[in-house]
Amino acid sequence: MSRKINYTSFTPDSVVDSILNKFVDRAELGFKKYNNTLDRNDLSKLDWINHAQDELMDGILYLETKTRSYKCPRKSRQ
Repeated sequence: MSRKINYTSFTPDSVVDSILNKFVDRAELGFKKYNNTLDRNDLSKLDWINHAQDELMDGILYLETKTRSYKCPRKSRQ
């Protein structure tokens, strides 16, 4: 993975560096997909909350899928 963030006084460990680069990748993807950044002001506070809820619900579904694969490995599809 190429470094996307230039550190001046501190270089974090590889885990932190990886996560920070993933944030940059995600921001770039979002801009390409929606032609907008999170600095937008066209959404209400309730819109932001609803978007966050949608994202978190997706995350719970992904976690449940993997949890089930650990509980019933024979039924897992990967």
